[in-house]
Amino acid sequence: MERSVLVVNCGSSSLKLALYPDPNATQPTIEASAERLGTDKASLSASGLISLDQTGAMNHEEALRAFISAAESELQHLAGIGHRVVHGGETFVDSTLLTNDTIEQLEAVSGLAPLHNPMNLMGILLCQELLPGIEQVAVFDTAFHQTMPEQAWLYGVPYEWYEQFGVRRYGFHGTSYRFVEAETARRMDREADDLNLIVAHLGNGCSACAIRQGVSVDTTMGLTPLEGLIMGTRSGDVDPGLLDYMIEKTDSSIDALMQTLNKESGLKGLSSGLSNDMRSLLEAEESGNSDATRAINAFCFRVARHLSALSTNLTHIDSVVFTGGIGEHSAVIRQRILAAWRNMPFRLNQELNNQNGDNQGRISEQGTPLVLVVPTDEERMIAQDTYRLTHHD
Repeated sequence: MERSVLVVNCGSSSLKLALYPDPNATQPTIEASAERLGTDKASLSASGLISLDQTGAMNHEEALRAFISAAESELQHLAGIGHRVVHGGETFVDSTLLTNDTIEQLEAVSGLAPLHNPMNLMGILLCQELLPGIEQVAVFDTAFHQTMPEQAWLYGVPYEWYEQFGVRRYGFHGTSYRFVEAETARRMDREADDLNLIVAHLGNGCSACAIRQGVSVDTTMGLTPLEGLIMGTRSGDVDPGLLDYMIEKTDSSIDALMQTLNKESGLKGLSSGLSNDMRSLLEAEESGNSDATRAINAFCFRVARHLSALSTNLTHIDSVVFTGGIGEHSAVIRQRILAAWRNMPFRLNQELNNQNGDNQGRISEQGTPLVLVVPTDEERMIAQDTYRLTHHD
């Protein structure tokens, strides 16, 4: 009998679960999502082989217990549990089988992502308690970028900050980039280590990555996921002096300003609070809303600027690849980003762009630089890593 893998993504107020029935499965047989955990308006729903629809006061443990109870018969043959972990620091350069020692190492790097890693760790410990004896694997957002050369990850700050506190650029969305790289290679009928790619992962969180001969050599996110592109609610790059200036002007605290940069900026901030959702902004722009246009134009310009900068890492570009919610589904945003990258002769095929690519994912005209749309699947990548590290026939 094939053994299944449970993928767990534990956030600060959310819990996402997906059950894959075998190593070759491209889709989970069960998906579950819990939101607003820790409040009296929490919700838990599931689809696939089970059905769940609960609301009311609920924390992470109660949501996980409810899922395990509902899916009990489907969880009888678990090969392992795979966890998304945001930050692995320099300790973890690949997905890792979790032991008491590696959990201690994980706790040691949690300070690098205080909003995310403790919650990821809580999910690990909960599964250890509620599903005892099942091997667990941590899959790190940062691991893929550990191949970046020193000049790409250093900040221009005292080197002692790196030596003492680990202050450097780490990058994120690595699990997505790994999946997209492999899928792009398959679609192009090439070996991954023979490809030079620029990949734009555009969703509510946004980043881009330069992949040279199959490995990450540069990316836009840094010590935290705040650096780089304009995102849904995150500012992306700002002058650090902005913080000092705004403290003086508004008498705000660092904590309050960081909250603003993370939660109230990006598309939401630039559109004067209209929305952090690109679909809503595009609809508003069609109605003549200038706030929406301002946010969209800044977003597209910033992506083009960073893609161009990332290309300095490559002698040539085999393909520019769009992925993530916006990257996969918004033809107009792809077109505007490439139009803003002025020194590259991109020519999109309008029909292919509007249908989000042909069978290969191609949206560019033949004979011009190749542009692909390749859907990402981080959960499937986590499941595959979990099988690789735990599943033995």
